[in-house]
Amino acid sequence: MLEKLNERVLLTDVEKREYQRVLDRVENICQKAEDLGVAILIDAEESWMQIAIDDIVDQMMAKHNKENVVVYNTYQLYRHDKLVQLKNDHRTALENGYMLGAKFVRGAYMDKERERAIQMGYPSPIHVDKSAVDLDYNEAIKYCVENYETIGSICASHNIQSNLYQAKLIEDLGINKTHPHLNFCQLYGMSDYITFNLSDAGFNVAKYVPYGPIKEVVPYLIRRAKENSSVTGEMGRELEYIHKEKKRRGI
Repeated sequence: MLEKLNERVLLTDVEKREYQRVLDRVENICQKAEDLGVAILIDAEESWMQIAIDDIVDQMMAKHNKENVVVYNTYQLYRHDKLVQLKNDHRTALENGYMLGAKFVRGAYMDKERERAIQMGYPSPIHVDKSAVDLDYNEAIKYCVENYETIGSICASHNIQSNLYQAKLIEDLGINKTHPHLNFCQLYGMSDYITFNLSDAGFNVAKYVPYGPIKEVVPYLIRRAKENSSVTGEMGRELEYIHKEKKRRGI
């Protein structure tokens, strides 16, 4: 159904009713989050269903982000169109009287996206190399921090340079580190030295915890490690730190 919506294909009457049930369920969750004063982060998926997801998130933000940032969309910056979309979405939010919620990641479906583009004969939505991804990611950080009063943002990264860049930018601009619109997060069990040092320096930082059946969660974590080169690189660095600390303690 999401793929059909993505391609703007008309739904059947049965599908329309099912889609309305989807909207109702998401609306109930977002309303409960607003009532409780917590945030809802809606994850990103493959490009062939992402427009449909964005449409849902936009509806929720327009309704629930008028006074506080309750609903966050996720921007995969390994896509070459997402930085432009982030800025356009911000402009739309300002024009319509609500705040944008933006969680930004590098992305997790690079190989799948490129393979599908080749098989189906359309241009890949993925940047040509990592340096281009890093440039867009850091530009997204800069844009959101500079517009922090109307954008709630979350730097969801295990890349030490991106986290350092946001932290330094916040300090250089003299912004309150604990402002609720400026956040960091990493996966539980990964890059703990980044999380703990950000916390120790006074920034808003969280661990996000995948939960569910083992048969689903473990493959998810393996995919995160395989698909995100910064995770594997930083895990190697973290292991090195652990070895150094064990040696320092004589164990």
